[in-house]
Amino acid sequence: MKADGINHVALLGAGMIGHGLALHFAKAGYQVSLYSRTQQTLDKAIESIKTNLPALLQGRTDVQDGIDKIISRIKITRSLDEAISKAPIIIESVAEDLKIKQDLFKELDQMCPKDVILATNTSVISITEIASKAKNRNRIVGAHFWFPPYLIPLVEVVKGKDTSDETMEIIYQFMKKAGKYPIKCLKDVPGFVANRLQHALWREAISIVEHGIADAATVDDAIKQSFGIRIAVLGPIENADMAGLDLILAIHNTVLKALEASPNPSPLLQDKVKKGELGFKSGKGFYDSWTPERIKCTRENLMKYLIDYSRRQQIGP
Repeated sequence: MKADGINHVALLGAGMIGHGLALHFAKAGYQVSLYSRTQQTLDKAIESIKTNLPALLQGRTDVQDGIDKIISRIKITRSLDEAISKAPIIIESVAEDLKIKQDLFKELDQMCPKDVILATNTSVISITEIASKAKNRNRIVGAHFWFPPYLIPLVEVVKGKDTSDETMEIIYQFMKKAGKYPIKCLKDVPGFVANRLQHALWREAISIVEHGIADAATVDDAIKQSFGIRIAVLGPIENADMAGLDLILAIHNTVLKALEASPNPSPLLQDKVKKGELGFKSGKGFYDSWTPERIKCTRENLMKYLIDYSRRQQIGP
C-alpha cells in the first residue's frame, strides 16, 4: 500500500480529537467514516465541525459551499463494520483506557485485512501494550495528534515494539500528503517526543511557583516574552548550536543541578487538585480567578492565534 493511493480514512471516536480529525481530513479532500457508539456524540461532532469551519474558510467567496462540500465527505455511523469496511487506514481516538483500547485493537485486527493500518491516537499509553492482544501487531502504530488537530500541524508517528518499518513509513507519508507535519518517534517511551519536552518545562515552571521564586503570571510572562517568541522558528537543538555547545555546556554545569528533578508531581500541584482548584474547570487554579469572561477571551485569543499561524505557514492542503 502506498500513501498516494489512500483516499479514505476511518475515525473511531467522535469526541474532541475525533471530530477535529474528521474536519481536517475532509477539508483535505478525503472520504471520512466517523464512528461513535452514540448518535448524540455523532450529531454533536457534526455541529462542532460546522461551527469551526467558517473561521477556517474566512476570506473565501464560497464559504457555505465549502462547508457543504467538506461535510458531504464525512459519513457518520454507529456501526463499526460500516465504518471500517472501505478504509485502508483506521485511527482510534476512544477513551484513554488501556483495556478498552486493547480490546478494540484485538477486534479490529480480527476484522480487517492484514494490509489495513491500525493507528492509535493515545497520548500516554504504550503502543506496545495497546497492541499486545492483537495477532498482527506489525500493522499497529501510534499517531498522536495535538488539539485542535485541524490547526496544530504536528502528529507523532510512534513505533511500538512490533510495529514494522513499512507501517511507519506508510503512515508517515500519508500524514504528509494529508497536510499534517509528521515526526517519527522510534521508541515507545512515555510521553513520546513532544509531551516529554512540554512537561519537562511544566515541571520547572510549577517548581518556580512552588518555591516562591516567581508567581504564576511572572512565569508565563517570562516564557511568552523571551524564548517563547522564537521557539516556533528556532528549536532548542538549533538554538544550542547557534549559541555554541561550549557555552551550553558551561551553563549546564552551573544550572542543571539547581533545576527541579523530582520524579513525582509537584506537592503544590497535588495540593491544588486535592482542594478542587482545577483551573478553568473550577474557576481557580494557579491563577486565583478564571471568570467565564476571562476563560472565553483566553480561548478566543488562542484560536485566533492558531488560525493566523496556520494561514501564515500555509498549513494543510
